[in-house]
Amino acid sequence: MALVLLSLLGLDAWQIWTARDHVLREAHTDTNNLARSLAQHAESTVQEADTVLSDLVERVQVDGIGPVQLVRLHRLMQIRTHELNQLHGLFLYDKNGNWLATANDVDPQGVNNADREYFQFHRFNRSTAVHIGPVIRSRTNNQLVIPVSRRIDAADGTFAGVVLATLDLEFFNRFYQSFDLDHQGVILLALSNGTVLARRPFDEHVIGTSLARGRVFSELLPNQPAGSSMMPSLIDGVARLFSYKALDKYPLVVEAAQSKDAIYATWYANLVRSILFLLLVGGALSVFGVILLREIRRGLMTEAKLRNAHAALEILAMQDALTGLANRRQLDAALPHEIGRARRSGKPLGLIMIDVDHFKRFNDLYGHPAGDQCLSDVGRTVLDCVGRSTDLVVRYGGEEMLVLLPESDWAGTWLVAEKILHSVRALAIHHAGNDGGLVTVSAGVHVWMPEGNETHPNALVQAADEALYKAKSQGRNRMFPPHQVRHAQSEAAL
Repeated sequence: MALVLLSLLGLDAWQIWTARDHVLREAHTDTNNLARSLAQHAESTVQEADTVLSDLVERVQVDGIGPVQLVRLHRLMQIRTHELNQLHGLFLYDKNGNWLATANDVDPQGVNNADREYFQFHRFNRSTAVHIGPVIRSRTNNQLVIPVSRRIDAADGTFAGVVLATLDLEFFNRFYQSFDLDHQGVILLALSNGTVLARRPFDEHVIGTSLARGRVFSELLPNQPAGSSMMPSLIDGVARLFSYKALDKYPLVVEAAQSKDAIYATWYANLVRSILFLLLVGGALSVFGVILLREIRRGLMTEAKLRNAHAALEILAMQDALTGLANRRQLDAALPHEIGRARRSGKPLGLIMIDVDHFKRFNDLYGHPAGDQCLSDVGRTVLDCVGRSTDLVVRYGGEEMLVLLPESDWAGTWLVAEKILHSVRALAIHHAGNDGGLVTVSAGVHVWMPEGNETHPNALVQAADEALYKAKSQGRNRMFPPHQVRHAQSEAAL
């Protein structure tokens, strides 16, 4: 009995420690996945607004700001604001901060925005990149908004004004409230300098405060763009597991956090139950054995369900939601593997970078839902053009796709690219903004021959991307290089 009790005690202690470690690892996985999802949402939200701003800047710089043009801009701003839920408004200011055109039905009289942070930034900064500022109160309706802006240059390159999109802070608050977190859980959106833009739970006094002294922004973020750590909150002092992710395209950082108490709540409850259970073992050893077997079986079933759930999440994380193609994460995993295999076998590795011609015009003409359907149709067509299980079709970003063809030489890669161009044209998707009136694609072809040379995955992608750029610069609806196959065949014959 003593030996059995000691064995059970050791086993239970080991299970308790393992369970604690498992709970923490699971919390790391959950918060990391949530942070990545929040980063993708924030990037998509800002990118949609930035696309509208880029269009407005181009219209102002090309068409001017005459009375007729301002009326057209006003109508366009109202349409875009109605289409995008995150937009509070769109605004155009001249070089002195005066309001020229907005999405409002009625503008306030005598208002000037030259004192705003974003206006001063663009006035004294020649960069034409998008700028995201701290949260401000709208002078239209006093709502809290996040300003996203771009500089407008005159023909001589001097400062000519600012175009502004304001993101409704309540849009982020509603989205963050939709997640099932513990009552002390936190979701946060901040500028890369640590300035808080949005936070769940919402507290207006926290908006605009700086977290630059916090461990995430002062220690972790400078070393890696994503990660997690258990630490006390700089705002309320509550110990939480924080996972953070810096956006790739914009100076923003998202954080997702679970409180330490919530993470270990179940584990603590199980710990208490285990102690009570061991105290009763001496008087009810037989009952204890039955219960132990039941708990072990239950634990194995739970672990199997968790493995299946994690496997399903892994599949979703490697797939683009819109087109069903592989995503950048899967490419990052597959490309180094294929480079290594090509080195070992001495066989070539083909890449094709594809871009839908004038896709921005397509979206402007037919709307984003039609654009999404177009990308989905093109993606399926490209996938149908590759014939081997080892080939990989990736949605690289926006309207760009990348085809990875292991053991494919110039002839084979070129023929696949040609098949893709013909197949997309054969879809006969109407596109009034493209030459020929149909949706077409351009392709950049690159084939890497190992021959003992070391290379980086980014170098192969860049080579294909440069070929794509040349194809587009030569008129689109074509591939580059167009005669590489014949050249390669001639060299082989020699």
